[in-house]
Amino acid sequence: MELAFILEKFILIIIVFVITLVIAMYSTLAERKVAGFMQDRFGPERAGPFGILQPLCDGGKFFFKEEIIPAGAHKPLFILGPTLAIITACIGSAVIPWGQSLTIGDRVVDLQVADINVGILYIFGVVALGVYGIMLGGWASNNKFSLMGAIRAASQSISYELAMGLSIIALLMLTQSLSLKEIVAQQEGFNWNIWSQPLGFLIFLICAFAECNRVPFDLPECETELVGGYHTEYSSMKLGLYMFSEYINMFVSSALMASLYFGGYNFPFMYDLGLSQNWITIIGVFVFFAKIIAFIFFFMWIRWTLPRFRYDQLMNLGWKILIPLALGNIALTGIFIILKDKFF
Repeated sequence: MELAFILEKFILIIIVFVITLVIAMYSTLAERKVAGFMQDRFGPERAGPFGILQPLCDGGKFFFKEEIIPAGAHKPLFILGPTLAIITACIGSAVIPWGQSLTIGDRVVDLQVADINVGILYIFGVVALGVYGIMLGGWASNNKFSLMGAIRAASQSISYELAMGLSIIALLMLTQSLSLKEIVAQQEGFNWNIWSQPLGFLIFLICAFAECNRVPFDLPECETELVGGYHTEYSSMKLGLYMFSEYINMFVSSALMASLYFGGYNFPFMYDLGLSQNWITIIGVFVFFAKIIAFIFFFMWIRWTLPRFRYDQLMNLGWKILIPLALGNIALTGIFIILKDKFF
């Protein structure tokens, strides 16, 4: 493996990591600004122009607040919980294709950290690992309320992972690939998968809300029912890591939905503009991030519009509605493929 390739990937990893952290950091400000807009108030506006330094103030507060670890807590696992949550949130972006290739001199640089042919399976494996961070945090706290919050958080995540996985199967039947790069490449121009899989996208979107613990599925950390959920005993930056991982998960989920159903970096008439490949790639990157920001805004819009579900309603939705719908979508997709091959 040549040194230039390693250097390219290292630089790309740093860029993706920094962009992920910056977007997650400013999503906290955007959340409060959107809440202010919805509730006819200003939101943060004192720290810097238009409040743009508020995330830095919040981060400084988390770093310098006094840290308390309960006397009865299992200290190594108590520390491992938020660490695992933030790591699993960050590594999910490794297989996202951020754009087409750039030609720099005599080298062609792919804007994807890891082009693996089982990218979808990798994403689901990372999502499954995230449950351990929640369970470790709740169990290691030695607090019954934290443990109850962790148990129902794990139940929610596992339940909605099933429906999410089933919703993807229909898409994989059409694309015949597990590679995210290949799936995005098939959606060239305006040939997006949302047109052929609207039901699959709707199921995936609902499951993404549940996996990210967003309203109306934020029961794992519902303050009014279980004090503070699985991170009741956490303070300082360990609490910040749990909160930050939620926003990173929201960013990665938005990028994944944009890649699977809305063409990723593809945009209409991209090859009819008479531009060079490098310019098409650069514009595609900006288009991709515009789609991601639109999804993030949608997450926030729903949070300040809908009330949260009861826990029994949440589980009924997952097991009795979404999973049967996903199975029905698989059957309909299979029938469509058979009829298409036979008559067309």
